[in-house]
Amino acid sequence: MTRRPRRNHSPAVDVNRLHAKIGELALENDFLAGALGKAGLQSGKR
Repeated sequence: MTRRPRRNHSPAVDVNRLHAKIGELALENDFLAGALGKAGLQSGKR
């Protein structure tokens, strides 16, 4: 049995774009958690 070399078929990823999106989502989560706290509702954090 002969093994073939593995090929990386993953698509090209723009890491800077992903980091920007993660930062955006983190900011939204923090904002919404604060808004829920001010409204007297329980936040999603555990």
